[in-house]
Amino acid sequence: MISIDMECSNGHVFEGWFDSLDAFEEQNAKDMVLCPFCNDSDIRRVLSPVTVKKSGSETDSVATLVKYQLAVQDFIKEIWQNSEDVGTRFSAKALKMHYGVIEKKSIRGVATAEEEKILKEEGVNFVKIPVPKQENGDDSET
Repeated sequence: MISIDMECSNGHVFEGWFDSLDAFEEQNAKDMVLCPFCNDSDIRRVLSPVTVKKSGSETDSVATLVKYQLAVQDFIKEIWQNSEDVGTRFSAKALKMHYGVIEKKSIRGVATAEEEKILKEEGVNFVKIPVPKQENGDDSET
């Protein structure tokens, strides 16, 4: 059994349990996986912060955890290098891009819960990623 984090096209995030990744993909291809909030069948997998311990030695588990941590670090580094930090102007910039007022590009910054709600209502796609403090002391959320 594996746990898979999923998101529907309406932005609802939820978890499901499947016999295997293949079982999830097969069921999802047949529109058998539904959002428990809105019954949407347009489902995609999302990054899960969970580490699964497989049977094996403790050394194997530590190696897996280290690989996961390195992958997360690479992911965060990729975001930092390929996006503009717009700080608290995130919502305003995202809305302007969404409506074609300014050119679309990758941005990162912070938004209040109310601003996130507005972005979702307007149909703006964004991903909320908690980011650890950077060496320069910046601890923004993407």
